[in-house]
Amino acid sequence: MTRIHWLLTALTVLALVLIPAQLKNHGIYLFTYWLLYVIACMGLNLTVGYAGQKSLGHAAFLGLGAYCMALMLKAGLSFWLGLPCAAMLCFVLGWLLGFPALRVQAIYLAFATLGFNTAIWLTLRNEEWLTGGTFGINNIARPELLGLSLQNNLKYYYVVLFFALLLAWVLWGLLRSPWGRAFTALRDNPIRAESLGIDIQGYTLLSFAIGASYAGVAGALMASLVQFIDPASFTVEASIMMYLMVVVGGPGYFLGPILGAAVGVILPEWLRFAQAWYLMIFGVAVVILMIWLPDGMLSLPGVLAKKRQSKEASRIRQEAASLLASGERR
Repeated sequence: MTRIHWLLTALTVLALVLIPAQLKNHGIYLFTYWLLYVIACMGLNLTVGYAGQKSLGHAAFLGLGAYCMALMLKAGLSFWLGLPCAAMLCFVLGWLLGFPALRVQAIYLAFATLGFNTAIWLTLRNEEWLTGGTFGINNIARPELLGLSLQNNLKYYYVVLFFALLLAWVLWGLLRSPWGRAFTALRDNPIRAESLGIDIQGYTLLSFAIGASYAGVAGALMASLVQFIDPASFTVEASIMMYLMVVVGGPGYFLGPILGAAVGVILPEWLRFAQAWYLMIFGVAVVILMIWLPDGMLSLPGVLAKKRQSKEASRIRQEAASLLASGERR
């Protein structure tokens, strides 16, 4: 990273620390909710944007992490124990979900993950003895840290911000390691990657597992934020929305989940002034964006650079043609 990138990163972190303290309770809650989806979409971006796999089941891992945390808290266990347990549960199930990716690709893999999401949602809805069914689980406690209660929304926001920054740093290191280069090679050309000695099966499974663990952490943090969970929050529609967040932000761009989650979480809230029309406005805005920038919002600088290069090349060709024409007339 250049000095400018480090400066922008430091300013962004500073803004995330200072701005919520100036907001009202609802604004703090909204920022926290946005950060949770940033964490979840970081994992999905690894699976979709870097490893090139199609997954429409990410909300299932969000739900598994949330229910794991809720059930452990109801059993009297610590929040700080529930968090790694939720991540590990989703890591294992993500590893298992990766096996269909070894046999099917593209749209067929998307359908396989969609079926997984449906199966998890039906389990959460129907197994009332464990999950509470459609009534869900309420009165989920907020954690304590060194005897300090984190019941306050602002204090809990800083907990979520800490984990978001920690997981972003872990992902940044992963993507710049040989593992990250293997993921990118797997996305660009699996056959060539295999010819270079990359374990296609192992890295495919790993991309699903790590991506799922990020969603598990986000779900566990969400359970204590909302303090109530039910299956309605973890449907196939939620998975499609998360996939949309990654695509809108820019799959394969490190900062893509930040912009994508803002479009999916914060933008609809700003559009609520339109009342019944806000969903249509939001949908039309996303469609226009995808037509104009099919590779996501972060592809805009590259698109503008290509247009400038195209114009410059066209100008050079025209000048060369005019010089050639003037030479022939002489």
